[in-house]
Amino acid sequence: MTAQPSAEAAAPADYTADEIMTVTASRALRGEMTCFVGIGLPSTAANLARRTHAPDLVLVYESGTLGSKPTRLPLSIGDGVLAETADAVISVPEVFNYWLQPGRIDVGFLGAAQLDRFGNINTTVVGDYRDPKVRLPGAGGAPEIAASCGEVVVVVRQTPRTFVERVDFVTSMGYGTGPGHRERLGLRGRGPVRVITDLGVLEPDPATCELTLTSVHPGVDVERAREATGWRLAVADDLTVTSAPTSSELNVLRALVRTATEEP
Repeated sequence: MTAQPSAEAAAPADYTADEIMTVTASRALRGEMTCFVGIGLPSTAANLARRTHAPDLVLVYESGTLGSKPTRLPLSIGDGVLAETADAVISVPEVFNYWLQPGRIDVGFLGAAQLDRFGNINTTVVGDYRDPKVRLPGAGGAPEIAASCGEVVVVVRQTPRTFVERVDFVTSMGYGTGPGHRERLGLRGRGPVRVITDLGVLEPDPATCELTLTSVHPGVDVERAREATGWRLAVADDLTVTSAPTSSELNVLRALVRTATEEP
């Protein structure tokens, strides 16, 4: 369940869509979780969580840095600030073979270029693989993260271009074609338990595994979320409204973002 903000009064409605998305994603992290972090929005959310309600959160980056506590947002997995602030630095094969694949990572934070109704992620190509319209950055460690982390949280902006009926290429497995697909492949992790966007939160239906809108951010209605989705988006009967960011969450987040634009 998503961590709830403290009793502090919510901030006035002067936050952006990206800010409420990032704050909501940060609340999904709690306690002493071990979190495998992707660069970009996932890294921002994870570092926000560590600076607010989850100071014992253990951040693991693909480059082999364990327990990184960056003083600013890293520019890439090879940013020196990750190694300088880590509890340990190990080889890339070791972080995958010893930490990720055996199931020692609680949650993986991922982004996506395309995402479909069953939570499958594409970061490889748009169009036909042999003759793509766009060549994307590629897989990196995302397929292993999606397969082996205890659970996966996806942080992505919601548009019809991103939320597609069927991804052009399955880079990272969500629920495949539906119930039982992950189990047939022998994947260790539960898969994507939450997709957090700039419009709301989607979670897999327990019976069908189809992503279902369970929460909308303040000021967003169901129709707007459906217009931003490339399939007929299912909506939970008990749809809720996301708690607005608190003033302290926004202050910490904005300070983080400011440091990212400063010279390392």
